[in-house]
Amino acid sequence: MGLVVQKYGGSSVADAEGIKRVAKRIVEAKKNGHQVVVVVSAMGDTTDELIDLAEQVSPMPSGREFDMLLTAGERISMALLAMAIKNLGHSAQSFTGSQAGVITDSVHNKARIIDVTPGRIRTALDEGNIAIVAGFQGVSQDKKDITTLGRGGSDTTAVALAAALDAEVCEIYTDVDGVFTADPRVVKKAQKIDWIAFEDMLELAASGSKVLLHRCVEYARRYDIPIHVRSSFSGLQGTWVSSAPTRQTQLQLQHQSQHQQGDKPVEQAIISGVAHDTSEAKVTVVGVPDKPGEAAVIFRTIADAEINIDMIVQNVSAASTGLTDISFTLPKAEGRKAIDALEKNKAGIGFESLRYDDQIGKISLVGAGMKTNPGVTADFFKALADAGVNIELISTSEIRISVVTRADDVNEAVRAVHTAFGLDSDSDEAVVYGGTGR
Repeated sequence: MGLVVQKYGGSSVADAEGIKRVAKRIVEAKKNGHQVVVVVSAMGDTTDELIDLAEQVSPMPSGREFDMLLTAGERISMALLAMAIKNLGHSAQSFTGSQAGVITDSVHNKARIIDVTPGRIRTALDEGNIAIVAGFQGVSQDKKDITTLGRGGSDTTAVALAAALDAEVCEIYTDVDGVFTADPRVVKKAQKIDWIAFEDMLELAASGSKVLLHRCVEYARRYDIPIHVRSSFSGLQGTWVSSAPTRQTQLQLQHQSQHQQGDKPVEQAIISGVAHDTSEAKVTVVGVPDKPGEAAVIFRTIADAEINIDMIVQNVSAASTGLTDISFTLPKAEGRKAIDALEKNKAGIGFESLRYDDQIGKISLVGAGMKTNPGVTADFFKALADAGVNIELISTSEIRISVVTRADDVNEAVRAVHTAFGLDSDSDEAVVYGGTGR
């Protein structure tokens, strides 16, 4: 048996009973002959509570001290989990991110992993211990300060350790039974996906699916680390995310294909799922001179403010004025910063005004072969039209179609598209054990 990295989210270790349940599962993997490394998140809503506490003390805490505060949550979880494992008669050692060798850049609150040097983890494993690592954190390469990895940081920690330790698999334990064709909190008839390719999972993650975060999947694809997403509340098989399906999953997929295909064409598009995201806002730069270089100045201004953008649309220039409008979406949390950056450079850009709208939502349909199946696009827009959903922006790739709508229309739109593409399950409704979908 090889080495397995297991990651447990906050809902899985939300209380003492949850920690003891997780400890039993870890010990079971150890008894089955595996070397086990565990990455753990903060308990329940601990991180959110620490953020609220920081905001009460200081409206603008320094990045260094903010990271020092937030990493306390994972340290509590790792120590308690190690105690629970020892209580079951097995040896365990807990490590902070820096002790585990997670080395990052020096950007506080959203650091990126530069390297992983897991010498202490290997020593602990060689001595027969279960290694428990605090997720979401590392140490900066230059100043040796504690850093946090931002949203989805514990998932990224787990995959990075799996790559550094040459693990057989990285198991991501959450409060749902795997990756579903839609958010099971919104679509009760969503189906669990047995296997999904890295590329499709990347698109779902980038489009708002919260089970796995984009950074984690990208890291796994780069180092070809299979991910098994499953629930810590049940013993069911979950969803495999990898470059190719396992032999068992391949047989299941072939059986499903033969059962479902019937008279459908062989090269029909394979729809992986429907994702949605209501955490974005839309900025419209009104009255931009329609000449070469204007868009470059706008997006250089946004880039210099270290803001990531998603969808971009430029309207046709008005012949009478020679002016156009450029709209783009970005995280709501970055909205104020984007507006301030553009206003400061108004003279350099030459626009007339700015519009900001944070009452939007994005719906995305993801699947292989969509580019060569024009009927997919027509069916997608018809489903939205039948649901009375108006479209504001459109973006496409070879395996994704995304649209921006009003935030109030998102849930209805997701359900309509899910049904239109035959993704509704005929069996039991999807279960969210912990209530968060993560």
